[in-house]
Amino acid sequence: MTDSYAVIGNPIGHTKSPLIHSTFARQTGQDIEYVAIEGRTGGFREDAETFRQAGGRGMNVTAPFKLDAFAYATDLSERAQMAGAVNALKFDGEHIHAENFDGIGLVRDIVHNLGCPMQGKRVLLLGAGGAARGALLPFLRQKPAQLLVVNRTLSKAQTLVEQFKDYAEGDFSCCSYPELGDVSERFDLVINATSASLRGELPPVHTGVFAPGCLAYELAYGKGLTPFLKLAQGAGAGWLADGVGMLVEQAAEAFEWWRGVRPETATVIKSLTVPLT
Repeated sequence: MTDSYAVIGNPIGHTKSPLIHSTFARQTGQDIEYVAIEGRTGGFREDAETFRQAGGRGMNVTAPFKLDAFAYATDLSERAQMAGAVNALKFDGEHIHAENFDGIGLVRDIVHNLGCPMQGKRVLLLGAGGAARGALLPFLRQKPAQLLVVNRTLSKAQTLVEQFKDYAEGDFSCCSYPELGDVSERFDLVINATSASLRGELPPVHTGVFAPGCLAYELAYGKGLTPFLKLAQGAGAGWLADGVGMLVEQAAEAFEWWRGVRPETATVIKSLTVPLT
């Protein structure tokens, strides 16, 4: 019997999730169907429940419903609890299990696919929104020597540092963008977790934060050489990457959680990669 899965979001027409999960299913011999659902604003719970009651086994959740999914779930993982948001659901009888695989997918892409270990490194994270929140626990578990969170609204970054400080073994702190100008360190890994690139804009970061040969990682994907990546390239960054690997790796985490088998990701990442030119 074919098992049903879905991704829910709004808008949802751009999603690559059906393609990714259909590819995973063919790879692993899993009998599933996977569809995209355009959820209604204010109607997430009803839409998700309709899918569940029709026999759905699980869902990926994307913007703007990750907080709604958090409230809908009956069983939250530690990652979901700490992130305060959910990007995957698994239905088991009356139980609605919830996970957040965004951060672990990002770490897997950086560490395993790109070969950039985070342990002992200096890491700069731009942004303190949902994407950054989901990344912090997996990042801190990699034991970087330094993790600095920068945000326009300093209080948001301070709240994150306070919430996650007990998981830090190295230097874990935050600052505003103007204060970043006074930071003397250069960073081995600089991650843009802001929404600036979605608007074709550059976050207010300067070239001095990029250590020679560092990795500059853009969470947005399929945008080519964004203003952030152009800045990093001009500053001497050794590697440039966008978020397509994170997209595929978080999908693989959800697929394994649902089906108990780990799909291969390299060929899927390659097929979806847009040249950074």
